[in-house]
Amino acid sequence: MSVQIEVPIHIGGRTFEVACQKGEEQFLISAAGLLDTEAQVLVQQIGRMPEGRMLLMAGLMLADKTAGLEERLREAEDRLSGLKSELEQLRNAPPPEPEKVEVAVIPEDVTDGLAEVAARVESLADTLDEKLKKR
Repeated sequence: MSVQIEVPIHIGGRTFEVACQKGEEQFLISAAGLLDTEAQVLVQQIGRMPEGRMLLMAGLMLADKTAGLEERLREAEDRLSGLKSELEQLRNAPPPEPEKVEVAVIPEDVTDGLAEVAARVESLADTLDEKLKKR
């Protein structure tokens, strides 16, 4: 057996007692807060108006925002669906062919020249070592 309780909510500067199931008070208060935000805009722009008209206008403004959010959600879901499909296609596609990479080959005359320079440097190092040992 569910227990009904009365919850005071505030909308457009007015207080209303609304019944809800025990444990659902926070949801009711949160929803009333959204409606109150719209009602406050009306009160600031138009001033005081009959309660029914204020609630109707605030509800319509909130419904308009909700419709806009639902449209954006649909677009995001469509985009997500497309991206999932694209991802699945990429996962199922065969791997790309390996690319041929060419490594530059150093010409033989350059390697011979470097070997000759290295030999001269070693010879000079040996000569220097000998001269330093004689001292």
